[in-house]
Amino acid sequence: MGKGKAEAGTPKYLANKMKAKGLQKLRWYCQMCEKQCRDENGFKCHTMSESHQRQILLFAGNAGRFIDSFSSEFMTGYLQILRRQFGTRRVAANKVYQEYISDRHHLHMNSTKWHSLSEFVKFLGRNGHCVADETEKGWFITYIDRDPETLAMQEKVAKKQKMDKDDEERLAEFIEEQVRRGHKEEEPSTSYSGLKRENEEETIKLDMKLGAILKAESKPIKLEKRPLELSDEFKKEKKYKPGSSSGSKKPSVLEEMIREEEIKKEKSNRKDYWLAEGIVVKLVSKSLGEKYYKEKGVVLDVIDKYRAKIKLLETGDKLKVDQAHLETVIPAISKQVLVLNGGYRGNIATLKEIDTDSYCVTIEIASGPLKGRIVNNVQYEDVSKLF
Repeated sequence: MGKGKAEAGTPKYLANKMKAKGLQKLRWYCQMCEKQCRDENGFKCHTMSESHQRQILLFAGNAGRFIDSFSSEFMTGYLQILRRQFGTRRVAANKVYQEYISDRHHLHMNSTKWHSLSEFVKFLGRNGHCVADETEKGWFITYIDRDPETLAMQEKVAKKQKMDKDDEERLAEFIEEQVRRGHKEEEPSTSYSGLKRENEEETIKLDMKLGAILKAESKPIKLEKRPLELSDEFKKEKKYKPGSSSGSKKPSVLEEMIREEEIKKEKSNRKDYWLAEGIVVKLVSKSLGEKYYKEKGVVLDVIDKYRAKIKLLETGDKLKVDQAHLETVIPAISKQVLVLNGGYRGNIATLKEIDTDSYCVTIEIASGPLKGRIVNNVQYEDVSKLF
C-alpha cells in the first residue's frame, strides 16, 4: 500500500512546500511539460508517463517552431530584466542571467537555440539589442534603449548641448574681436633714435658768443616755491588719490569677462575621466606583467569612458586597460598634443614650452574658434601626445 500525501500543517507537508518553492536541478526539468522533478527517479517516471509521450510527439512533428518560440520567449524575458532593473548601465551578463532564473517558472536556456550564455550575449550584440564587450571578468552588456520617447528625449538633450556650445563659441569669437579692436585703438609708442651724422669725418663746431651775455647786466631771478595744486575736475576725471601711484592698474571690463569665461569653461569641462582615441599613453602598473611596464601605446578605442583598448607601439600587442594604470605622454616642443581635460578639452594644440619644475607646459591652441590662443600652466595629465 503506497503512502499518501502529507496532511496540511504537518512538518512533512511544510518541508515539501519549502522544497517545491526553491530551484531544483536543471537536468530534471522537462520544458515541454513545464514540470520540475526532484530527483532522477522522479524524472524517469515522468518521461515514461503518457502525457510526456504526447508532448514529445508534438515536438517531433515541428521541432524548429518550438525551439524558435522558446528562444524568442527567453530573449524577451532576459531583455525585460536588463531594461527594467539595470537600464542603460553597463552590467555583467551573468548577473542579469541570475536575476532571470531566480523566478521558478522561467524558461530554461537548454530549450533554446543557444548552447551557452556567451553565444546568447554575442547574438544580442550582433543584432543591436545591446553593446557586448568581453573582459577578464567575463561578458558585460549595455542595453540600447530604442524607445521612441527615450530617443526623442536624447535628441532634445543633444540639441540643447549643441546650442550651448554654439553660444560659447560665439561668445569666444566676440571676446577675441574685442581684444583685437582694443589692440588697434592703442596709441603707437614713440620711439627715439640716436643722433646720426651723414658724414662721419666731418667735425662739429659750436659757435657760442658768450662775451655779450657776460657783459650784460642781468638781475637774478627768484623762484617762489609753490605747492602743486590740482583742479577738482582733474581729480574727478583721473580718480586722483593723494599718495597713490599709477603703478597698480585695475583690469578692464573685457579682461574680467575673459577671466570669468575661462573659469566657467574650466568648471564645466573638468571631468574625472580623460581617455581619448588617437593619443599615446604609457603603462605605469606592473599588474599586467613586467614586460608591459613603462611600455607606450596608442589608444584605439575608449570603453565606458574609464577603460581603453590600446596597441603597444613596439610589440603590437593589444590590451584592455583601466585609466588608473595609464599616464599621459609629453612630446617634444613644437609637436601636437590633444587637450584631455579642463577648459580647452578636445582641442588640438601645439606644445610651446615645458616647465619640468612645476610639471606644467605652455600650449598654443591649433584648432577651433580659439586658434592661436596661448595657454600657460597646463598640467602634464591634461595633455598627451597625438599618434
